[in-house]
Amino acid sequence: MLKKATALLLAIMIFTAVVYAEPPVVDARSYILMEASTGQILSEDNSEEALPPASVTKIMTLLLIYDAIDQGKIKWEDTVTVSEHAASMGGSQIFLEPNEQQSVETLTKSIAIASANDAAVAMAEFIGGSEEGFVSLMNEKAKTLGMKNTNFVNACGLDADNHVMSAKDIAIMSRELITKYPDIKKYTTTWQDTITHTTNKGTSEFGLTNTNKLIKWYNNATGLKTGSTGKAKFCLSGTAEKDGMELIAVVMAAPDPKSRFQSVMKILDYGFANYELKKGKAAGEEAGSVPVQKGMTDSVKAVADREVTVLTDKGNKSDITCDVKLVPGVSAPVKKGDKLGEIVYYSNGNEAGRCSAVAAEDVEKAGLSINMIRLIRKWLM
Repeated sequence: MLKKATALLLAIMIFTAVVYAEPPVVDARSYILMEASTGQILSEDNSEEALPPASVTKIMTLLLIYDAIDQGKIKWEDTVTVSEHAASMGGSQIFLEPNEQQSVETLTKSIAIASANDAAVAMAEFIGGSEEGFVSLMNEKAKTLGMKNTNFVNACGLDADNHVMSAKDIAIMSRELITKYPDIKKYTTTWQDTITHTTNKGTSEFGLTNTNKLIKWYNNATGLKTGSTGKAKFCLSGTAEKDGMELIAVVMAAPDPKSRFQSVMKILDYGFANYELKKGKAAGEEAGSVPVQKGMTDSVKAVADREVTVLTDKGNKSDITCDVKLVPGVSAPVKKGDKLGEIVYYSNGNEAGRCSAVAAEDVEKAGLSINMIRLIRKWLM
């Protein structure tokens, strides 16, 4: 009995090693796995080939919507009037009618959950003045993010000549969306919802069902966007979070809907099994002190300006080390937040991240009388 149990345990260990020691075989034209907080690539294959992305395009559409909200250019409650052009979109849609009015929030929800082409184009026209104007903004944003193998032709991802992206570029824009605007997950994790159509024909409810089955099939899934057309085949940017680490897995040109989800789940499993995040000093945590000349106090505390997370291989048992490099001294006045040095983190002897060490508080310049008293004390001592 003991021999059987030992053999079974050994078989499980061997199977696990086969599954997780190397990146999984993926049934897709290209794929990539990226850790969200650091942007580090954990695994990839043919990730820079420009391919039709289908509705994964809408990640950029959503990103520009959230940018416009963040910059105060539009509001969630703003009313959008649907144009003939937007209402004419085929494919996945919520069946908007010309001159129908919907809020920015409703249209955004419809894009994120139901991948609505008509809602995407309506929002593109609202922000960019026209779909063409919005597409220009999409391509500008792509350049800003360093997306080198991307060219947008429309706002929704319907097949069009030279409308292409690479898996790496999709991961880059996915990372920008989920890290800068984590509220998007309110929609990308919603399985079903409803919206209300109000037209001259009356009022009716329309059901939204998420196109991303990953949120049903994979524990800890957080999104993000599916896509499929005749040219693109089946694509998916899938995101999931576990133990404080969020991963982005992108597959392009999978042969069928099921295989794209299976491939992304395999890639995510590989990432969570082999990697983890370790945290450095918390934002505001003390890292040392710096002498202050002619100040109301003799020194000022230096604290981390932000928390740094370091991605490590789970097989690597060595601890993360840090080197605090502070300036030898400063002259008053010192303002809270003034840079006093840097905190550099290392993993296996290689730099893995850094942040600034800043002043924890203000230090005012001392008056003449205080400086005289200090001088006398120093002389007496």
